[in-house]
Amino acid sequence: MDTLTGLLESPKARGAFLLKSVFQPPWGMRIEDRAPLSVVTMLHGDAWVLPDRGRPLLLRPGDVAVLRGPDAYTIADHPDTEPRIVVGPEQRCQTTDGQDVTERMALGVRTWGQPHRAGSSVMLSGTYQAPSEIGARILSALPVLLVRPASAGPDPLVGVLAEEIDKDEVGQEIVLDRLLDLLLINVLRTWLADPESGAPPWFRAQSDPVVGPALRRLHEQPHLPWTVASLADSVGVSRAGLARHFTQLVGEPPMSYLTGWRLTLAADMLRDPDATVASVARRVGYSGAFALSAAFKRVRGVSPQEFRKGAGRRTVRPTGLSPQTVVLER
Repeated sequence: MDTLTGLLESPKARGAFLLKSVFQPPWGMRIEDRAPLSVVTMLHGDAWVLPDRGRPLLLRPGDVAVLRGPDAYTIADHPDTEPRIVVGPEQRCQTTDGQDVTERMALGVRTWGQPHRAGSSVMLSGTYQAPSEIGARILSALPVLLVRPASAGPDPLVGVLAEEIDKDEVGQEIVLDRLLDLLLINVLRTWLADPESGAPPWFRAQSDPVVGPALRRLHEQPHLPWTVASLADSVGVSRAGLARHFTQLVGEPPMSYLTGWRLTLAADMLRDPDATVASVARRVGYSGAFALSAAFKRVRGVSPQEFRKGAGRRTVRPTGLSPQTVVLER
C-alpha cells in the first residue's frame, strides 16, 4: 500500500463534510474548524483564499484548492472584505458577534448561505475530519495552500460533484465521498509528480530504480523480518549500496523508515476497537504486544492503549520543508 492510497482508502477518510455555499458579494468567512484537510472549488464567482500562513490566492471557477489544517484561513470575495461568518469545530457557524446561524442559513440539501440570485458566488467545499495515520505522511509535507488551476486542464469531477451534492438518494454520502476522494487524488497526483512542487523525498524516491522497489517491498510486506541485507538482496544490490542510496534519497536509513511505517500502520489499525494489540503487532512485523508497545512508546511517546484513548492523537504538523503556497502548472 502506498501512502496516497492509505490516505484515501482508510475508513478515516470517509464521511467527509460536503457543502454548497451561496453568498452575495461582499462576503467573507473565517474558517476555524481545525479540520486537517479541506478541498474548495468555485462554481460561480471568484474567491480569495487567505491562509494565516502562506500567500493569498485568487480562486476562479474550476480551480481546485486543497487546504491543510489545522491552521485557520479566510475565504472572501475580496482580500479587504472583513469576514462576517466564523466556521468553528463540528462546522458550527456563527456571526462575528456570536449569533449561531448554522440552521438559520440552511437552504436545503447540503446547501447553505443566502438565497441564490444573479451575481451570487457559489462554492463547493469538502472537509476531511480525520484522515488516517498513513495519510499523515502526506499531510505533514503538504503546503498550507495547494491550488490546481482550471487552466491546467478542467476537471470534469467538479461538475459531477456539483450535480450530485444536491441529491438526497440512498447511498448518496458514499457517492459524494468517492467523488471528493477522486477530486483530491487528481490534485495530489499532480503535486507529487511535479519535481519543483516540494513533494516529500520519500515519494520522489519511489521512482528510483533501486530505492523504489525497496520502498514497495517495505510498504507491501511490513510483517516480514527485514534487515538491510535481506532488503538489499531482494532488489539485487549490495547492503552498503542500498543503505547509502536509500538514506540519501529518503532522508533516513531503511530500518528507521521501516519502523516508522510499521508504527504508522499500527496506529491506523489500533483505531479499530476490535483489533487487539497482539494481533496488530503480528500484522506489522512485531513478535508480540510487548515488542509493539515498547516501540510505540519509544517513538510516539504513548503506549498503544493510551493512543486508543486519544492521548496519542496529535495534530499533523508540517515538516517545514515545503513552501506554504503552491500553484500547480497552468
